[in-house]
Amino acid sequence: MSGAALGIEIVVVFFLALFLLHRYGDFRKQQRMVLFGTLLAWYLCFLIVFILPLDVSTTIYKQCVIDREQHAATPATVLSNQTSGNSTVLPTKSIPKACHKPWSYIPNGIMPVFWRVVYWTSQCLTWLLLPFMQSYARSGGFSITSKIKTALIENAIYYGTYLLIFGSLLIYVAVHPELRLNWYELQTIGITAANTWGLFLLVLLMGYGLVEIPRSYWDNSHHGHLLIKTYFKLAKLMTEKADSEENLEDVMEEVRKVSESIKYNHPLRKNIDTILRKCPVDYQEKMGRNMDDYEDFDDKRNTYPSEKSLAKLHKQTIYAVQRHNRTRVQWQMLLEEAFHLEDVAKNETSSSREFVHSFAPSEPPGWFSRYLYTPAVEWYWECLLKQWFYRVLAVVLSLFSVAVVWSECTFFSTKPVLSLFAVFIQLAERDYNYLYIEMACFITIFFLCTCVYSTVFRIRVFNYYYLAPHHQTDAYSLQFSGMLFCRLTPPLCLNFLGLIHMDSAISHQAKQQTAYTSIMGSMRVLSFIADGFYIYYPMLIVLLCIATYFSLGTRCLNLLGFQQFMGDNELTSDLIDEGKELLRRERRKRQRTEDGENRRREWRERYGNREQSGARSVQQSEMKETNYSDTANTNANTNPNTNTGPGRPKYTRTSSQAERDCIELLEDAEPLDFNADVPTDDPLGAETGSRHTGGRYLSMSSSRSRIFDDV
Repeated sequence: MSGAALGIEIVVVFFLALFLLHRYGDFRKQQRMVLFGTLLAWYLCFLIVFILPLDVSTTIYKQCVIDREQHAATPATVLSNQTSGNSTVLPTKSIPKACHKPWSYIPNGIMPVFWRVVYWTSQCLTWLLLPFMQSYARSGGFSITSKIKTALIENAIYYGTYLLIFGSLLIYVAVHPELRLNWYELQTIGITAANTWGLFLLVLLMGYGLVEIPRSYWDNSHHGHLLIKTYFKLAKLMTEKADSEENLEDVMEEVRKVSESIKYNHPLRKNIDTILRKCPVDYQEKMGRNMDDYEDFDDKRNTYPSEKSLAKLHKQTIYAVQRHNRTRVQWQMLLEEAFHLEDVAKNETSSSREFVHSFAPSEPPGWFSRYLYTPAVEWYWECLLKQWFYRVLAVVLSLFSVAVVWSECTFFSTKPVLSLFAVFIQLAERDYNYLYIEMACFITIFFLCTCVYSTVFRIRVFNYYYLAPHHQTDAYSLQFSGMLFCRLTPPLCLNFLGLIHMDSAISHQAKQQTAYTSIMGSMRVLSFIADGFYIYYPMLIVLLCIATYFSLGTRCLNLLGFQQFMGDNELTSDLIDEGKELLRRERRKRQRTEDGENRRREWRERYGNREQSGARSVQQSEMKETNYSDTANTNANTNPNTNTGPGRPKYTRTSSQAERDCIELLEDAEPLDFNADVPTDDPLGAETGSRHTGGRYLSMSSSRSRIFDDV
C-alpha cells in the first residue's frame, strides 16, 4: 500500500474538481484557457486538503521511529530509593515496542517534492496567471494582441501592489543586521506575505460560515420559513430578470445601429460579425434582414465607430447575454423549487401518505424513482424525515463550530493543551491509531474548508462576481474563485496544523515537522508576524461569529438599500406578497399549458386511428386504380386492333405522382370569400356543394350558380 493511497486520492480529487467545474462552468461555450486555469486551481487546492491528513499520519510514524532510536541510544535513568535501598529503573518516555507503518505511508522524499510542486504552482496561478487570464477573457478585443495589451494595462496596478508589499518586507529585513538575506529567507518572506493576506481573508469568511451553515440547515428544516424565503427570492429575481432583459434590449439596439451603419465592404465589418455571433439567435435573424445591400462607404461622409468603441460594445454584449441567460435559468430553477415547496405543504396533510406533484415531471422517471424512490418513500422523506435530519445535522454542525471557535482562541496554549482538536489527535497518537488520526484530521479540515469555500460560493459582489450553478457562471467569476481558493487554502492548512499542534512555529515544541510545514519555511524570519499576527488575529473570529449570529451585515446592507430577507421588515413583507402573486401567475400559466397538451393528446388518441384508417383506405384505392389502369394499358398494347371509339371507353391514368397530386390539389381548391355574409348556424340551410366552416370556403359550383345574384 506504499504510495497507493496518494495515487488514489490524486485521481479522486481530479474527478471531484471536474464535477464542480461542470456544474458551474460551460464546457461547450467557454474558452478552453479559462476552463483549464480554473480546473487546475481548484484541483490543486482540493489536493492540498485531501493529502494533508496522510502527511500528518506519516509524520507521526516518523516521530515514533525517532523516539525509539533515541530511547535505544540513551541509557535508562536510575533513581535510587534511599528509604528502601531498592533501585527503580524508569524510562525517560513511554515508547511502544514496535512502530507499525500506517496503511497510507508515503516513502521518504516524495512529500517534500509533491508539496513544493503543488504550492508554487498554485501561487503562480493566483498571483500571476489567473489575474492576467481574467482580464484577457473579459476583454472585448477582436485579436489576441489587443486582448493581451488590455490585460497588461489592467494588471499594472495589481502587480505594482505586489512589488510594494514585497519591497516593504525586504526593507524591514535589510534594516535589521541580525537577519541575513539569502534565497531561503527571501522565499520565506514571500510565503509569509502571501499567507498573511490569505489569513486576513480566511478569518472573515470562516467567521461567517461557522454560524451561517448550521443556521441554514436549521431554517431549512422549517418548510414554512423556507417557502416564505423562496417567495422573497422570486420577487428579487424577477426584478433582476426584468433589468437584464432591458439591458439586453438596449445593447442589442446599439448593436443594430452599428450593424446597419457598417456595411459588408467596410474594414470593420468583421468585428461587427464577431459581435453578432455573440448575440442571441432571434436578434441575429432580425438584424440580418436589412443587411443584403452593398454600399460604398467612401462616397458618404458618415461617422463610423472606432475599433476601441466596438471593443467596448463587444464586452457589453458578452456581459448582457451572459446575465440574461443566467437570470432566465435561475428563474426556472427557482420556480421549480417554489412549486416543490408548495407541494410539500399540501402533502403534509395528505391521508394517503403518497407524494403527489402538481405538475408532471419534464423527464420520464428513471429506475431509481420507479423502484426505490416511490411516491410513498418520497412522502415519508419530504414530510417527516427530512426536517428531522436537517435539525440533527444543524446541531452537529453547531457543536463543530463551537469547537472550532474555542480551539482558535486557545491553540497557542501547549501546557495545558486547550485546543480540542489537539487533544483528540494526541489521544490517538498514544495508541498510534493511524486510521483514527487520518479520519479526525480529514473531518476537521473538511469542515473548515466547507465553512470557507461555501462562503466563497455564496457571496456575490454585485454582478461582477457570482458563482451560479447549472452552467451559468461567467469566465470572470470562475477565475476569481480559483484565485481565492489558491490564496485561502495554504493559510487554512497552516491554521489547521496549528490547531492540532503540528506546527512548531506556534506550538514551540521540538517535534518532527510535517513535510508541508517544512515547505512553508520558518516564520522566525518575521517574528512580529509569527508571534503576533498568527496568534492573536484568529481570535477575532469570536466577534465575527457574534456579528453573523445577530445578522449585523444583513441589517447594514438593508439600510444601504440592498434588499435582504428580514422577517420584521415592511419591505420584506411586500416582496413576499409579490413573490406569492408571481408564483400564482406562473402556476396558472403552466396549468393552461399542461391542459392544452392533455387536450391535444386526447384528440390524437381519439381521432388518430380514424385518420390512419382513412389514409390507409385512400392508399388502397389509389393502388387499385393504378393496377386497373396498368391492366387497361397492357390490354391496349397487346390488342392494337381493339376498337377504342366512342362506344367503348378507354381507361388511362397518369403515371407521374407529381401530376396526380397537382390535379387533386386543383380539384379540391376552393376560393376564400372574405366579403360574404355571416354564415348561418344551420348546416342544412346551405346549398348542396357549398361549405361554411372556419374561413367560409365556397365551392366552385356554388360560385358559378350565383354569379349574377348581386346584379
